[in-house]
Amino acid sequence: MSHKNLAFHKINLIICGAAVLIIIIGFLLMSGPATTFEGFEPDIFSARRIKVAPVVSLLGFVLMIVGILYPANDKKEKETK
Repeated sequence: MSHKNLAFHKINLIICGAAVLIIIIGFLLMSGPATTFEGFEPDIFSARRIKVAPVVSLLGFVLMIVGILYPANDKKEKETK
């Protein structure tokens, strides 16, 4: 299978895979115990859950855009020109 038939090149897929992992890490950082009717959980206002995790997730989404738009340099195309 040639690279001309694929929508993304190998480097694009690697960047997108790393972005997915970063997004998952961000969502895992946001998880934790919830407030219930029985009691209030002050951990919902921790810096990890309201500051760090959203920034990590946002960086993952930005990296996904970079991975999609990253230009792949084909050596074969340069040789034919």
